[in-house]
Amino acid sequence: MLEELSHRLATPDDLDSLRGLMAAAIGKLQRGFLDERQIAASRMIMGMDRQLILDGTYFVALRDGAIAGCGGWSRRATLFGGDHSGGRNPAMLDPVTDAARIRAMYTHPDHARRGVGRFILSLCEAQARQAGFRRVELAGTLAGEPLYHTCGYSVIERFTAGDGVPLLRMGKPLA
Repeated sequence: MLEELSHRLATPDDLDSLRGLMAAAIGKLQRGFLDERQIAASRMIMGMDRQLILDGTYFVALRDGAIAGCGGWSRRATLFGGDHSGGRNPAMLDPVTDAARIRAMYTHPDHARRGVGRFILSLCEAQARQAGFRRVELAGTLAGEPLYHTCGYSVIERFTAGDGVPLLRMGKPLA
């Protein structure tokens, strides 16, 4: 299924489409993993981080011209959260001692479990490796945990954010 996908860097012109995709993914793909209160709370801590677009590290995955998913990586210390989230840290990471961050991974529900997440992860990991990073970390949702495990990530810690949203800090060495 990867052969069906193409990609490009996201631009500010994509913001409305990406926000809609993120809302659909949070609302539909978290069902079965979170209750309604946690899904609502997820919207307060997840979402678009425009800094990723400005940094040129945020991808849009396309299938037949439609946005199937999005995700990126970062040289900055923030592990997760959208523009509206508190506790963000724009400090630059050191590739020798720090792990790059995989950020804001979302798949449109119509394209779920069709290789989009794996495709975007591979793009992010390749760019982080090219930038000199030796490791990557992310804050994954319970719905994303199976994908990340399949792609070689292991749980570093489990924690909750916002109003009781369970997340997993996961990491992977870059070979």
